[in-house]
Amino acid sequence: METGTMTTAARAHTPTGKQHYAILDGLRGIAAIVVVIFHFMEIVYTDYSKNFAGHGFLAVDFFFCLSGFVIAYAYDDRMPHLRLRDFFRTRLVRLHPLVALGAVLGLLTFLFDPLMAPPAGYSFGKVTMLFITTLLLIPYPVMPERFFNLFCMNAPAWSLWWEYIANIFYALVLWRLRRNTLLVLGLIAAALLGIVAWKAGNLMGGWSKDTFWQGGARLFYSFTAGMLVYRFRLIIPNRLGFPGVTLLLLLALFMPYFPHNWLMELVIVLFYFPALVALGAGAQLVPWLEKPCTFSGKISYPLYMTHYGFMWIFAHYLETYKPDMSTLAVVIPAGVVGLITLGWAAMAGYDEPVRNYLKKRSQG
Repeated sequence: METGTMTTAARAHTPTGKQHYAILDGLRGIAAIVVVIFHFMEIVYTDYSKNFAGHGFLAVDFFFCLSGFVIAYAYDDRMPHLRLRDFFRTRLVRLHPLVALGAVLGLLTFLFDPLMAPPAGYSFGKVTMLFITTLLLIPYPVMPERFFNLFCMNAPAWSLWWEYIANIFYALVLWRLRRNTLLVLGLIAAALLGIVAWKAGNLMGGWSKDTFWQGGARLFYSFTAGMLVYRFRLIIPNRLGFPGVTLLLLLALFMPYFPHNWLMELVIVLFYFPALVALGAGAQLVPWLEKPCTFSGKISYPLYMTHYGFMWIFAHYLETYKPDMSTLAVVIPAGVVGLITLGWAAMAGYDEPVRNYLKKRSQG
């Protein structure tokens, strides 16, 4: 890794002694906030071309790319000496507590929505099945009222399902591959993603019954691309800092729609996001931005996994009260702030204590 131009803050180290990329953490949090804004706005504007955050869903591809980089960086040199069960236990401890909390919040917002009762026909047994499948990440797209989401109690869990698949393939196969072999795999993945973008007209799929395999194509390319950024040491030293790379990320997620929109989305995912990971890993971090970056990174996953149940309440609010845009200009920002606060509370009051407890149990 090229670290010669980084500040002391950027050279912070993890407990394993490895450099910690705080700016990449910060970008993850920014992307999660944009996802929340996107989900609010897609309810207001079902025509995505009129939604100023209409490309916010591409944050998931950025997450996948970032995950490939981070997993390769954290585990490539450890896998020869690490038992598979220890790797999978570590990943479960890191990821699944918030999967569980997201399922619980999804159940509660489904049963106790103050604006709309649960749809008719959902017996105790059926609701229990919806909850358990979301809790265990078993795809179960059976709710037409929720557009056949793979996980009806917490729609964003679809990307976590693919994240688990990526972790399994990494542990069994990917870490063993030479970088040139991985490059060939990445080129194949890029071709598959191009076919998906062209046929679907976008890169939005993966979350529903009818778009399930599109999620696999999105993961296959972006996770591999993130690994390639690490394997080929494509770190780009620069002075953009956290503000500069954040601006570059927002330019992609808030870009307008174009006549050949699928092609623009494809270019962003194929080239722009891997380059952004390389820039984020090589950017200098000024000391006073270290804490904001750390906070942003810490709330990113809790925010992503806890917000969506409240989107259904917002949708029912919109349907019931039909507020004008001046009202929504207050409600949506307030909602975003409230959900960030919920993400922080989930992180501090649940996720970190539970993970610490599970780590101690596994070490004991």
